[in-house]
Parts: sequence; C-alpha cells; structure tokens
Amino acid sequence: MFEPLRVGVLASGDGTNLQALLDTVHGHEAVVVGVATDRPAARALDRAAGAGVETAVFELAVHPDRATRDTAIADWLAERGVRLVVLAGYMALLTSPFLQRFPGAVVNVHPSLLPAFPGVRAIEQAIEYGVKVFGVTVHFVEDDGGVDTGPVLLQRAIDLPGTSEPGEVLERLRPIEHELLPEAVRLIARGAVTRDPGNGRRTVVSS
Repeated sequence: MFEPLRVGVLASGDGTNLQALLDTVHGHEAVVVGVATDRPAARALDRAAGAGVETAVFELAVHPDRATRDTAIADWLAERGVRLVVLAGYMALLTSPFLQRFPGAVVNVHPSLLPAFPGVRAIEQAIEYGVKVFGVTVHFVEDDGGVDTGPVLLQRAIDLPGTSEPGEVLERLRPIEHELLPEAVRLIARGAVTRDPGNGRRTVVSS
C-alpha cells in the first residue's frame, strides 16, 4: 500500500506556500506532519493549526547559536518521522548540522530563475538588472556552503516586460510558486525524481 510522504515545513511569514501544500498534496501523496518557524508571529502557524498540523517555534534568541537552534529543529522534525523538509518562505539560512540530518531531502522555492539572482531581494535584484523575464525555481538545498545553489528540480518563467514594481512581480509569481512547490513534493513522493548519474547537479524527472 502506498504510504504518503511525511513532510515537515519551515516557514517564516504568511505561509501562502504552506497553504498551497495543505490544499493540494496534504492527505494525498504527502502528509504535512509538522510546521516549524523562527518567528512566533508567523501566520503560517495559524494555517497549520487550522489544518490540525503540529507546530513549533524556534526563536534564535533562546538558543546559543544558529547551529544549536537548527539541531533542535531537526530533532523536532525527526521525532515526527519527517522524510522531506520543505522551505516555504523560510527566511533563515540552514546550517550544516541541519542539512546533514536530511541529505538530499530539503527543497526550497525561490522567486527567480536560478542560478540568476540567488539570495535575498531576488525580485529587486532582477528589476535592477533590467530583466524582462522573471520566474520561480524549486530546488534542492544541499550542504555545499552556497546560497540557493542546489540542483534545480522545477522552473517556470513568465514575461513581464516593463515591470518595475517588486510587489507587482511577486503578485504574478505567487500563483506559480503555489503550483510548482506542491508539484515538486508530489513528484518526490512518487519517487519520480532522481539525480543524473553523469552529473549530480542535474535532476531527472520521470513520468
């Protein structure tokens, strides 16, 4: 019998990508078993609670350092049998102790066509550069010392010529994020994602 993939979600803000997961794959190909945040006021906590999903807050201020805090998060997720960690608007960089606990099992959604414009202010970076095509990337997060450098899983582009307002770009990208992130989780849950044996940075998606 097919067993849904046990997913843990990290979120720092409004939680719209979490909501997309709860509305689509939760209870089907996957089940969200825990939502953790670094910010006690994150609306993502309310969304999780509304779906009956356990939550926890891990503020950096109550831990000696980031690595200790990340170890605590990893322990909490592991206790719930999490096999895939999804970063859904999580604004803190994860340290090696965390990533080593979930090798090849952490995915992130980013508002640019990576490798272009990694890190924070991706949309602002793109606008300042004068690009005409924006996009969304879902990628793996790996313990490689980089930021948004892991293998790309899914991408989608959108033409927005003449757009100069970050808020407008974000509004157009949100629906794409809400489609791609659940689709990535769905593919992983089905075992449809593998690494190219000739190039570990490339992912292969089968039907």
